Amino acid sequence: MQKTLNVPTRMDRIQAPIVPVIGALIRQVPGTISLGQGVVHYGPPAAVVDAVRQALSTPAVHQYDDVAGLGELVRAIARKLAAENGIDLARGSRVMVTAGANMAFMHAVLAITSPGDEIVLPMPFYFNHEMAIEMAGCRAVRVPTDDRYQLDLDAIERALTPRTRAIVTISPNNPSGAVLSASSLHAVNELCRVRGLYHLSDEPYEYFTYGACRHVSPGSFAGAEGHTISMYSLSKAYGFAGWRIGYLVYPEALGPALLKVQDTILICPTIAAQVGAVAALGVGRAFCEPHVRELESIRDIVVAELSTLGSLATVPAADGAFYCLLRVDTGLDPMLVAERLIRDHKVAVIPGTAFGMTEGCYFRVAYGALQKQTVREGVGRLVEGLRRICS
Repeated sequence: MQKTLNVPTRMDRIQAPIVPVIGALIRQVPGTISLGQGVVHYGPPAAVVDAVRQALSTPAVHQYDDVAGLGELVRAIARKLAAENGIDLARGSRVMVTAGANMAFMHAVLAITSPGDEIVLPMPFYFNHEMAIEMAGCRAVRVPTDDRYQLDLDAIERALTPRTRAIVTISPNNPSGAVLSASSLHAVNELCRVRGLYHLSDEPYEYFTYGACRHVSPGSFAGAEGHTISMYSLSKAYGFAGWRIGYLVYPEALGPALLKVQDTILICPTIAAQVGAVAALGVGRAFCEPHVRELESIRDIVVAELSTLGSLATVPAADGAFYCLLRVDTGLDPMLVAERLIRDHKVAVIPGTAFGMTEGCYFRVAYGALQKQTVREGVGRLVEGLRRICS
């Protein structure tokens, strides 16, 4: 008799990734409009496709290359960091190119922790961050934010223990769209410096800010280079999600540890995708700006439509990324509401429980993946559905 292979593993306690779960429900109801997936509706610059097409005839594209990334791409990233983020690598930081920002975060966690260590996650957090921390055998310490999803610095400091190794910030924030203030980011960075912790700063939505809000990179603060790990991605700004290119900026002392992680998990990012990334950065931020302005107008539609729910729901300011985190005044289970929205109203959103918001009923509304009219129709369905289900 064959011995069973169904034994407990570390993955048993990790939450299931919510986007595929919701995606499976969507496929059961044709015609559903998804306000769930966090991607943009546009593709990369034409120069990217042209550069990769030309490079495919080059033998080197089909081989391994430098573990840290193509030299040309690393140099392009260094120029971008200096010009746009205020980060000078000469102060003691290094760059590693990864297969997206998710991998950058996983690499950082593995490089700075031992099993049983703790990492502070202000809520709402990006669910893959908690998953990565727990997969590494560490503990994610959930810390509340205020009613605008801004950092509660006192709560963060109270959460620190001798096992704390890092504090995570995400700005602009996924899932709330909140843009964290420069003063709060500086306070976290200084707290990390004083307490001997790492500041893990997740910044894939750096270009997506609206109105007077501006993105600030904690890695630009004086003295930050010794304890700040910054993570970026081309997925959003350059319509690059399927190409899987991100990068992290890290203190040079972490180089040996990160080299071990990268060489074991990836060896190196796909060379053709890195060639495309060089071309994307060559086109630059000017490519992204018209799309950001379009998303700002879509954001205004989403917020206006959701505000018609009145006292049934609250939509804190969403000045960045392409998300709103909606609070609904109901005692119903968020997942059950999400299922009914799909089944009865043909619109999909992500329950806030995936982002750590377990007290109350929250939903992430994503508006980047669809054209303006489709978003308008989807939010209309959402508003009508919430009125019928939760009133």
